[in-house]
Order: sequence, then C-alpha cells, then structure tokens
Amino acid sequence: MWLWALLPVSLALFGTAVTLIVCFSLPVSKCGTYNPQSCLFSQICNICSVLALWIVAIRFQQVRDYGNHGKANTASIVLGFIASVGISVIGNFQQSVLMGAHLLGAFLAFFLGLAYFWTQLFLTYRAEPSQDRCWVGPARATCCILSTVLVILMAVLSQTGHRSWAAVCEWALVMLFFCLFGLFAAELRHIDCHHLTVQKQALTHDCSPTLVKTNSYVANTLS
Repeated sequence: MWLWALLPVSLALFGTAVTLIVCFSLPVSKCGTYNPQSCLFSQICNICSVLALWIVAIRFQQVRDYGNHGKANTASIVLGFIASVGISVIGNFQQSVLMGAHLLGAFLAFFLGLAYFWTQLFLTYRAEPSQDRCWVGPARATCCILSTVLVILMAVLSQTGHRSWAAVCEWALVMLFFCLFGLFAAELRHIDCHHLTVQKQALTHDCSPTLVKTNSYVANTLS
C-alpha cells in the first residue's frame, strides 16, 4: 500500500518547508525564545516528533515482519524513540529558559538520531525489502557521512566560540535528517497493510461465561 510512503515524505516536506521559512524570516536563536514564535516552534517540534515516532515504529515492525529479529532492529527502535523524544525536548525547553534541558534534547536528537540512521543504513543491506537497495543504500550512506561530519563540526565550533557557524552546521544537519526520513518512503511503499491487535488471543481465552452472556444480550438488544 504505497500510501504509507506519504508519511515520511510528509515529514520531510513539512520539516524542510518550516525550517526554511523560520531561517529566512527570523534568526533561529530568537524563534525559540520569544512569544509567539516560541509557541509555534514548540508545536512544530512536537508534530515532527510524533511523525518521527510513527515512522520509527512502522519501520521496526516492517523489518520484524520480514523475519529479521536481530539486535540491530531492536537497537534501532530504542535509538529512534529516544531521538524522537529529544526533538520534542528541544522545542519545549528553550535555550534561554533552561539551557541544560535544551542541550540534553539536542544531544538526544542529533547524536542518538545519527546513531539511529547509521543503524538503518546497516539494515538497508541486511533486511528486506531490497527492491530499492541499489539507490537507497548509497543515498542513505552519503547523508549519514555528511551528517557525521556536521555533528563533529557543530560540536567543535560550539566549544571554540564560533556559534554562528555552529548554527549553520545545525541547520544543515536538520535538513539532512529530513532527507534521511524521506528515504523511508522507499521501504514503506512496500507495506501491504498495517493494523493494531490488542491482546486478541488473551481476550479469547479470558472471556468468562458472564461476559459472553452480557455481550450476547447487548448484541441482541442492539439488533
């Protein structure tokens, strides 16, 4: 069902468009400090966090359904969930208000997020589907390498006092992350269906006669 490919594409397009608008209209340092820009920035980060969590969960289940129950897949969902939460922390704890929490969110989002994408690069060549591996693998590897370089530059420039250049690296890193999320469209377009089952077997075994009789009475009443 190719419609699932729209999920990562929507995150990539939404995040990229908003980031470009914010960067060209206001300094990044101010958009997360003053109202109402800080409120808008928080909501944008929360939306991106939810979409990222959804993509991480679906990709984990897809790899698992193909029979890959390895440690890499388990590590990917843990790293992806923590990094997605970090996105929300960045937006809700502004740098000018609570520096410690903001830096923690940045570490979770950027460093653990980078580890998540490297893990996904490994799974690209180890897990199915493999129809688009010939171009998804090189594209994902290129983005991961560039992201690693930018993370190192961002950390070094921040420590040496070149905060303006560090902000440029951070902006470029965010754009690459959106590109990496967009690449999941290649895998998610092969999903046939996606459904949630809540304790189906347990509910079947635990149904008491009283509960069955009550349900039957309600069903007959409604009919």
